[in-house]
Amino acid sequence: MNVLVVDDDFMVARLHTRYVSATPGFSVAGVAHSGAEALRAVDRLRPDLVLLDVYLPDMDGIEVLRELRAAERPDAGRQPVDVLFITAARDAGTVRSALRAGALHYLIKPFSASALQEQLRHVASLRSRLESLDEARQEDVDRIFGTRPRGSRELPKGLAAHTADLVDRILREHPGGMSASECAEAGSLSRVSARRYLEYFAETGRAEVTLRYGGTGRPERRYRRLG
Repeated sequence: MNVLVVDDDFMVARLHTRYVSATPGFSVAGVAHSGAEALRAVDRLRPDLVLLDVYLPDMDGIEVLRELRAAERPDAGRQPVDVLFITAARDAGTVRSALRAGALHYLIKPFSASALQEQLRHVASLRSRLESLDEARQEDVDRIFGTRPRGSRELPKGLAAHTADLVDRILREHPGGMSASECAEAGSLSRVSARRYLEYFAETGRAEVTLRYGGTGRPERRYRRLG
């Protein structure tokens, strides 16, 4: 996925460029240091994602995003670009404006490399889900938007919230995926218990399951956290 980094601070832009380049599946298409430069770069480079600061010398990032969306409407052949705000702006009004303008997420500075990389992986996961959909079911929409009615998040009978949180944390710490046995060992759980929580996460869209085939016997089920 090609990324345009937009920040008026040259050193910060260089740091974010390094974070992006270190994330598998992502590359830096270009860097811009003003709103006007960002608009020209998007038009020229057509990146998949823009990392956009709010505080720019000529216009704020919210205005940049609005202009990007306005340019997309009359051009049916133009692929819409996703935008992730990375900014020190903390006031609620700016956050609301970013959301309403069409930002995917909002990351407040300062943050670690892992925090940005997690958001990048989340963006890649969202794009993958959207591209694989032909017709969306409600549960598909809930997963993409990350919002569900409160009742749909209630754990089934026999599952405990603290153990679910533990398994979720273990999955976060192993982004490459893991088996039920590995999860059980990491959390000091029984394999059967770990498997129940992992399967629940898979059923509710919080994890995906892949099969690893060995020499003989059943393939190993491996779980990776989504989002």
